[in-house]
Amino acid sequence: MTAMTDDQLAFLDATDQADLVRLGEVSPSELVEATIGRIERLNPALNAVITRMDDHAREAAKNSPKNTALDPKTPFPGVPFLLKDLIAEYAGVRIAEGSQFLDGRCISREDSELVVRLKKSGVLIAGKTNTPEFGLLPTTEPALFGPSRNPWDTRLGTGGSSGGSAAAVAAGIVPMAHANDGGGSIRIPASCCGLFGLKPTRGRNPMGPDYGDAGSGLAVEHAVTRSVRDSARLLDATSGPDLGDPYWAPPPERPFADEVGRDPGALRIGVSLHALTGADIHPECRQAVEDAAKLCEDLGHKVEWAAPEYDERRYLKAFGAAWTAFASWAIRDWSNKFDLTPSEEQFEPNTWQMYLSGERRSSGSYLRSVQDIQRTARQVAGFFETYDMTLTPTLARPPVPLGYFAWDQGNRDEFLSHLGEFSGFTSIANGTGQPAMSVPLHWTADNLPVGVHFMARYGAEGSLFRLAAQLEQARPWAHRRPPVAA
Repeated sequence: MTAMTDDQLAFLDATDQADLVRLGEVSPSELVEATIGRIERLNPALNAVITRMDDHAREAAKNSPKNTALDPKTPFPGVPFLLKDLIAEYAGVRIAEGSQFLDGRCISREDSELVVRLKKSGVLIAGKTNTPEFGLLPTTEPALFGPSRNPWDTRLGTGGSSGGSAAAVAAGIVPMAHANDGGGSIRIPASCCGLFGLKPTRGRNPMGPDYGDAGSGLAVEHAVTRSVRDSARLLDATSGPDLGDPYWAPPPERPFADEVGRDPGALRIGVSLHALTGADIHPECRQAVEDAAKLCEDLGHKVEWAAPEYDERRYLKAFGAAWTAFASWAIRDWSNKFDLTPSEEQFEPNTWQMYLSGERRSSGSYLRSVQDIQRTARQVAGFFETYDMTLTPTLARPPVPLGYFAWDQGNRDEFLSHLGEFSGFTSIANGTGQPAMSVPLHWTADNLPVGVHFMARYGAEGSLFRLAAQLEQARPWAHRRPPVAA
């Protein structure tokens, strides 16, 4: 093992860990064993990892002529990684998606294309992370596995739906972890846990072989990371169309990794504190945006109070319809795949209600909702003819207590109210397909992270990476350690 202690090693980013492997200063097996040790020490407090894959990771770490994953020419040879237990599948390993309906009944039969590409990038998958049932909520508190807890304060939630991945990365268990995003599920937990979270352009990463898209293009695949460069390098390794994809993102001008450190130029940035849900903005979230706007101005960007104009009520209604259809599709899809019969007692109450709502919707009504979402995308796209980016809060609140989104038959209105009070900034990028990111630039007086949210025009991840790297250099965050950490 390198002269570094395990704790020092834990908070190196994936790029630095890969360099140590290439130099022979640490072996993939040593990295894997250190990761397994951190899972054993930290996971009882966090509940981030819900499926251990120790044997898979150990086998993948063995050096042999047939093991092309450990080729030093790969971007991340031997770097431990975690897979979110949602959508992406790993052959031979259970998939539960946070649901009692699937738990113990479903073993993945093949690797998803994304997992194939992750393995080729050199990462060693050491486990699967917690997610709310079918990824439907902005908090990670499934009844099946119990809540993931925020390493900055274990009384608080991690956000969702990639909350298990975010908790694990923030605590130093791994330097980066898989995440996906249908309404903010990369960016919300990144904000709650103090990480960088990029949602790519629709179609940038593959969802095959089972899915051409998910939720008519609302959902995308990528990761949560501590460093901007890790996110860029990982996206280089996984992105690009798969055979038969229904659509794909415009090819990038250059590798995303080459954007990190490149001059972003003088960007025109529209700033807004208006939440789509009408939520009041917490003072800490307001301050985070105002400070970020001032920082952008100091870096030479032109910052103005401006935001896209569209029929917000119509979009919210359409997005809600698509979301309940997503719940219906998820249950029907798994039922067909594994010959299962759904019944109410197998699901959390809010999931079952969303499923029933989706089942009641006609096919024509669903397609009308898709049409309204697409109409909104055209309206929003017009804003980016003039502006390079928008800047808003990622969330209307700092991390909220566990149980904030509790559902029972008597508190439906409170549940919906809490959803609206927490969110309101991320889902528009899913509806339009545009890339967006949460950047951890602010911490509260209580030492809780608060992200700020940037959205760029369709296909312009390069512009986001350039700005993110500039912000990372101007106001670094990698040195921060939560109380529960390696």
